[in-house]
Amino acid sequence: MKRIFLSAALALSFIAANAQSDRYKSAMEKLIATLDTTKTVDGYTELGNSFQRVAEAEKTQWLPYYYAALASVSAANNMFVTGQTDKIDPIVDKAAPLIAKAEELQKDNSEIFILKKMYNTAKMMADPMNRYMELSPVAAEALATAKKLNPENPRVPLLEGQDLFFTPEQFGGDKNEAKKKFEEALKKFEAFKPADNLAPHWGKDQATYFISQIK
Repeated sequence: MKRIFLSAALALSFIAANAQSDRYKSAMEKLIATLDTTKTVDGYTELGNSFQRVAEAEKTQWLPYYYAALASVSAANNMFVTGQTDKIDPIVDKAAPLIAKAEELQKDNSEIFILKKMYNTAKMMADPMNRYMELSPVAAEALATAKKLNPENPRVPLLEGQDLFFTPEQFGGDKNEAKKKFEEALKKFEAFKPADNLAPHWGKDQATYFISQIK
């Protein structure tokens, strides 16, 4: 009789775990699909909060923390492009503990170092005159690590191209060289296969957009 009860308990536990996993995947798929089409600071902020709620419910999963941080960094990038640099810090600072938690759960992951690069670049652009010397090397090191961990990650040349695109020519920027990086990124996107449908896949549209802006 004890064996029957034990078997029943194990079966129920397995069913509950599967149901929880299905709910997690469903929630993440919907949020990631929304992330692909979000363009506003408010939209990114709302998405970041939603990913954080998933992270709090699924504390052993690194991807909700990653995407919550990505949403904050994306909101900060939006503010930079629209000239709201004075508002970047409060937004991007939300990403720091999320990135740390993602890395705690997933060591030596190229995507997390991509995110570290983006975070430090966003912090730098909030006050480039005072932060460039400190944060530019940190951002560059994170990107170099991302490349070392996965040389085929298409987001590496994408970010290299963005650096060249946005940096003034007198400080080493070069839009023609940026275009080459974006074209390299597109080639890598064609060959890149994410681990599953929850894994990071963003960036191809950005590479295409930047190429269109370079005559």
